[in-house]
Amino acid sequence: MAKAAASWRGGGVMVGPETAGQQVLAPRHQWPRCLLALDAREVRATAEQFEQAFRIEDVQLPQSGLGLMKIRDGALGELYFPGEIPLATARVRILAADKTWYDGAAQVMDDRASLARAIAVLDGVLANQLPGYGTVIPLLHKGQNRLAAQAKERKALLETTRVNFSTLGHYEEDDHA
Repeated sequence: MAKAAASWRGGGVMVGPETAGQQVLAPRHQWPRCLLALDAREVRATAEQFEQAFRIEDVQLPQSGLGLMKIRDGALGELYFPGEIPLATARVRILAADKTWYDGAAQVMDDRASLARAIAVLDGVLANQLPGYGTVIPLLHKGQNRLAAQAKERKALLETTRVNFSTLGHYEEDDHA
């Protein structure tokens, strides 16, 4: 089972085809993004269920602030800083019934530290497949579906603004007139 769990944790695609009637789970690094696509109350309520079932300690107190965004220039390859982004982080340890500690963490582009902690709890529960982790999977699928719908909408909007330049330059100009 450990071998199957290891391949399950790292596998999957963000949004993809359905396998045997079930959507493939996003890879772990996409979980916070999927959960951020949902209503924060829903995420917090799910995390609170685990707060009651397990002993959860903060390894790092949830923090929020601003992070400096770095982007590499495409032409010269140099780094530049276009501005600041909201950033919240949290790290937790979860004590399971077998007296083993499991870790969970989250770093999100959001200014709510409590939401980052809730996501860290869900990360720890799902990554380690602790009892009740099955309640987190539908949340991830719901977030994946919302992100897929947003991407589809953005693509449709981009298509409406596409300009066809192929007809330019086909008309000959008479320079001798």
